[in-house]
Parts: sequence; structure tokens; C-alpha cells
Amino acid sequence: MLIEPADLAIFLAASLTLNLTPGNDMMFVLGQSLRGGPSRGVAASLGIATGSLVHLGLVALGVAAVLARHPAVFDAIRYACAAYLVWMAWQSLRQSDFAVTRDAKSGSWVDAWRQGTFVNLFNPKIIVFMFAFLPPFVRPENGSPLLQLLILGMIFNIGGTLINICVAIFSGRLLQRFISDAKARKWIGPAVASVYLFIAARLVVARP
Repeated sequence: MLIEPADLAIFLAASLTLNLTPGNDMMFVLGQSLRGGPSRGVAASLGIATGSLVHLGLVALGVAAVLARHPAVFDAIRYACAAYLVWMAWQSLRQSDFAVTRDAKSGSWVDAWRQGTFVNLFNPKIIVFMFAFLPPFVRPENGSPLLQLLILGMIFNIGGTLINICVAIFSGRLLQRFISDAKARKWIGPAVASVYLFIAARLVVARP
């Protein structure tokens, strides 16, 4: 079995938490949907998914090579990524503004797809985050690390895409109400920070 059931359950829970948390991609999709309707938001979601696939391919190939040939380098990278995740957790605890920015331009769904791809593909934090998030759930003794990374990455990408599509279809009404609620906003930072810290801990104890 490539992925242990326990690891998969933890990965799904962490992925769901992260995908449901309002972030740049979700805000972009919501802005596109509010400006051009649900179809434009769906197209932007597919564009973001396209960019994520490119990131996944780069991360999977790079991490697989490190796992197979350079375990010492992987150790250095995972400690650096763990430190980065701790910093992200701290930033999440400090962040309080999740307001929606409406910077999407009107146009066809092709434009929305292209813009979604561009926004995701040229966000360097995405590939760094994937590099930090996926390896802790890989067990080289269970088979090809590359295949495990691709499977986990596809699960994460599909889950995020489906959630973004739902946001687009419903025009983000519930999300806007949630974000406008000061009491509800209080748990966003701690929830995200706890996920980052959990992944950082797994990185520290992980073995390539």
C-alpha cells in the first residue's frame, strides 16, 4: 500500500482545513465570480488548478530526487521548511484582515482561466508550501516517493478546486458573511497556525 490509511486520514483532514481557509486563491475566485458571474469564477478555479499541477510536477520531481539520492540535503531542506512553517504560523496568528479584494477584470472565461493560472503559477509561496506540506506524508519504504507525492498532490489539488468551484457557484455569500463576523474571524488564525505547526513537527521527525 503506497499510503498508510492513518497517514491518509490525517492528510485529508489537514488538506480540508487548509482548503477551507480563505486564502489568496479563494479570494481571487470569489472576486472573479462577483465581477463576472459563477462561470467566470469556475474558470478561475480551473486556472488555479492548472498552475497547481505545474507546481506539483516540479515539487514531486525535485523531492523524489532528494529522497532517493541526497538524504542529507533533504534533512537541511526539511528543517528550513519547518522553520518557514513556524514563521507562517506566527503570521497567521497576527493576521486579522481577510477582506475580499475585487481586482478581477471583466472578460471571457478563457481570460479568467488564464489569470487564475498566472496568479497561482507565479506565486512562489505555492511551491514552497507544497514542498513543506507533502513530504511529511511520504513513506519511501511503501513504494515510489514520486508516485506518493503525485497522489497526495492530486488529492490536495482536486479538493481545493472543488471548494473553489463551490465558492464561485454560490458567489461567496456565506464566505462574505463569515469574514464579516468579527467573532468568527478570531478562530481562523489559530486554526491555520495549528495546522502549520503540526506539519512542521512532522517535518522535524520525518525520515527520507
